[in-house]
Amino acid sequence: MSLKESLKPIFNRLPAVSSPEGHVHFKNKLTWTLGILVLYFALANVPLFGLSPDSIDLFESYRAFFAGASGSLMLLGIGPIVTASIVLQLLVGADVIKLDMSNPEDQAFFQGAQKALVFVMIVLEALPQIAGGYIQPDAALAATLGVSASLITAIIFIQICIGGVLVLFMDEVVSKWGIGSGVGLFIVAGVSQQIVTGLFNWATDSSGLPAGFFPKWIYLLQSQDIGYLLTDGIGFTLINGGILALFTTIIIFLLVVYVESTRIEIPLAHSAVRGARGKFPVKLIYASVLPMILVRALQANIQLIGIVLSSRGITIFGEYVGSTPVNGIMYYLSPIQSPYDWVPSLVTATFSSYGVAAPATWQIALHVLVDAVFLIVGGIIFALFWIETTGMGAKPTAKKIFNSGMQIPGFRRNIGSIEKVMLRYIPKVTVIGGAFIGFLTLVASMLGTLGGAGGTGLLLAVSIVYRLYEDIASEQMMEMHPMVRSFFGQE
Repeated sequence: MSLKESLKPIFNRLPAVSSPEGHVHFKNKLTWTLGILVLYFALANVPLFGLSPDSIDLFESYRAFFAGASGSLMLLGIGPIVTASIVLQLLVGADVIKLDMSNPEDQAFFQGAQKALVFVMIVLEALPQIAGGYIQPDAALAATLGVSASLITAIIFIQICIGGVLVLFMDEVVSKWGIGSGVGLFIVAGVSQQIVTGLFNWATDSSGLPAGFFPKWIYLLQSQDIGYLLTDGIGFTLINGGILALFTTIIIFLLVVYVESTRIEIPLAHSAVRGARGKFPVKLIYASVLPMILVRALQANIQLIGIVLSSRGITIFGEYVGSTPVNGIMYYLSPIQSPYDWVPSLVTATFSSYGVAAPATWQIALHVLVDAVFLIVGGIIFALFWIETTGMGAKPTAKKIFNSGMQIPGFRRNIGSIEKVMLRYIPKVTVIGGAFIGFLTLVASMLGTLGGAGGTGLLLAVSIVYRLYEDIASEQMMEMHPMVRSFFGQE
């Protein structure tokens, strides 16, 4: 018996959300989706019992696309799900695990393995934060209750694991009973919350100014000279005043919507119904921007390893101030988040506040170059993996078109002919789209966005919302025309 056959019964016994037996009506899907969204916001506001205020959030700079909330049950967010997907996609892509993703049985095995690995990753992402002393128990609470700090730590660990499992099953509920995916829904919720906060937050930040864009400018117009803000203080106006972040947010929003609507349309005709024609769209961002989550998550996990090693006194890879690398290879592997990471004067000011020597200009340039390679090359690799593991490749797509009764005019009606046409477009468009979205993420990250959502988070949110709009339109069309369901393999 092979290892795959041995593991299959175990994966089949894992707890799972039951799939609907028939077609789920649009109103019911919308109800499930909104219900899970409300539950997500509720859990994100449930604080971890026994957590000390002195705890450090290692993933603070990754919150936008990890869809988590510091100090709450949603501490890990979608991190374990994304990390498990990265590991499996790399193993399958390198043929360490031999799976044919066009085979339904192998697809089911992949999904089972991913779920099992998520449970493992929940533990592996929670333990280093506790063992490294970043998540600390509240000593005063332990003394009040008359229990040891170790018991409070164990309770915190159990709460984090429960939150990670809840995220997994909420994602499964949305995928099977709702619209889109839970992962995408949670990212949109988190990024939207950050942008709204970035616009209207009246609380002051480290500079003493209100954090929100509108409160900040109300304060500046009352206390600063307009002439200074438009001349000598133009740098302050653009960066500290949030003007650059505002324009970046608007431009990225419009650009992503435009790119999402850019597509190559392959003509289709029904083999049995004369005159019935259609088109199969191959979008420029065919694999969506979700592979960018995998790229940033890979960087986040590399940084987690560096932080844990540094906390143990192993500084060969770099030293950290909090969760920020200040030297070594980990500095170059860390993601660019804002102008404070690459504008020399701002980098110098930031490192001075840490009390460490600032990197030289060539080191800052190398940091930007490494992040660019990570995003562009990683975007291509993970986009190719994504379409193969999600059934969006040429062969699965050709099979869906053939089973729906459609064919490409001028070609024989068989799967092989359709697949040849798809191979002309899908792989090439996937590579171009992966590289383009990686470059766009780099530019957005370098310029900064409102609310500290980050270039990656903003790109993900806009693209997911656009595709969610398309999914809703598709669901409404299937409600109006039930025959359309056959193309999507739904009963």
